Amino acid sequence: MNKWFKSGSPWIWLSAGGVSLSLISVLGLLWLIASRGLSYFWPAQVHQFELMDKQGNASIVIGEIYDREHIPTQQLVHLDLDLDPSEETVERLLIKTGNRELVSLDFRWILVPEITQQSTPEKLVVVERRTNGNFYGYIESVIQDGNVVSTDKLPELLTRVIEIQDKIETLQKVEIGAVNYQLERLRLRERKHRLQETLTPDKAQDIAKEVAGLQTKYQALEKTLLALRDKTERDQITLRAMDDQVVTVSFADILKVTNNNQMNFFEKLMMFFSQIAVFVSDDPREANTEGGVFPAIFGTVLMVLLMTIIVSPMGVIAAIYLHEYAGNNALTKLLRIAVINLAGVPSIVYGVFGLGFFVYMVGGSLDQIFYPETLPSPTFGTPGVMWSAITLAILTLPVVIVSTEEGLSRIPAAMRHGSLALGATKVETLWRIILPIASPAIMTGIILAIARAAGEVAPLMLVGVVKMAPNLPLDGNFPFLHLDRKFMHLGFHIYDVGFQSPNVEAARPLVYATALLLVTIIISLNMTAVSIRNKLREKYRMLEH
Repeated sequence: MNKWFKSGSPWIWLSAGGVSLSLISVLGLLWLIASRGLSYFWPAQVHQFELMDKQGNASIVIGEIYDREHIPTQQLVHLDLDLDPSEETVERLLIKTGNRELVSLDFRWILVPEITQQSTPEKLVVVERRTNGNFYGYIESVIQDGNVVSTDKLPELLTRVIEIQDKIETLQKVEIGAVNYQLERLRLRERKHRLQETLTPDKAQDIAKEVAGLQTKYQALEKTLLALRDKTERDQITLRAMDDQVVTVSFADILKVTNNNQMNFFEKLMMFFSQIAVFVSDDPREANTEGGVFPAIFGTVLMVLLMTIIVSPMGVIAAIYLHEYAGNNALTKLLRIAVINLAGVPSIVYGVFGLGFFVYMVGGSLDQIFYPETLPSPTFGTPGVMWSAITLAILTLPVVIVSTEEGLSRIPAAMRHGSLALGATKVETLWRIILPIASPAIMTGIILAIARAAGEVAPLMLVGVVKMAPNLPLDGNFPFLHLDRKFMHLGFHIYDVGFQSPNVEAARPLVYATALLLVTIIISLNMTAVSIRNKLREKYRMLEH
């Protein structure tokens, strides 16, 4: 046994066991997130439950089964139910009933012993709406322009309304948004001239003429918008709910009508991928508990890319100075200790620093110098995507510095001496020999920085991220990339939906789905960086020998 320990085999087995446990834990976590998240998009069966309580009152509940659990029978004694005393537990079901305009909550628990009959009628439909969530019930009639028509015309009428809604959305976000943006720019231009006392009658007349032209254009667009909205209100559908109430829903509020109980496996599979595509490409609705997460995806990727562009040169230059130029003295050692300690500072502290220094001090100074016409409304003196990227660049800077310096230290001194002996300057040696060989280590630092920055939430809550951003940081208005705007982030979206949502049960699957998407984006960014690192490693491998 002693000989076996001295051979080092136990440590090899311990290391292998630790790696295996870590791998199993990671795979288990991914499986949990994927199974819970992807199930959110699968079209579930819609059930109809006929219930009978102890007093003999019958009722009907219609909805999707969201969860099952067993509870001790003793906990239900106060309900005075006719339960089997030999049974230790009772099963109950969590049903998503929707129909928010008829009931206060769109989820309810029902006990299995109270169910007298359970079925999945083929005529039950799920109506996904823009507001008030899903509606579950039976189609009573379809009304086209005040006349009752066949239900076969439902897909045609729904397609018509969706096309009109797309036109409305484009009109609001692109054309009307551009006019409003130009009007605001003209207002600020006029105010700037007034502050600088350079507003001549000719300039005022030119600005007034441009404003009049834009207002005329706005009125024409508004008239078109109102006409399109009137068209969406033309048709309605009447639905019968589980309590036999008949509800009329305008096609303007409907996104999709599906007969989940009539779908076969392949139809459900097609709808599954369709709903994933909608989730990735659509905007959120209903306080972020429904709809898609495209603004959060865009904000996350943009912020990470900006952070990478900022931190990469800063970290590489700092590492080159510390390793290639700074002497081995007390000051250099102190700098290295400071860099290492910075990596252990809590991320929320960086958020406080970013808010105080970058937002209020730097941003406030920029507003006073370059944007006095917007004050007291701040331009850069408020949290935004630029300050978030810079704050996270400072947060991840130690990782890039340490990784780059490690890569520089592994390069033999003979290569430097040989290059200098052949007549190259120190700068040429760094640029043509040292940095290419150290590029894999530099990419490793950038990969670690991307992985950490993409998952950070705490500092972003102080320097730029919001629950709902009205506009993306990138649009068709000059200068196209608006670094002063606030943005949405997948990490904060998970926090907001999971802990701030008014409808916890409805938000739970969305939390897993968003977490899966965030992990996928981080893995994609990391894999891209890893592939670049591997190509660089292969390209400059011969220089190392």
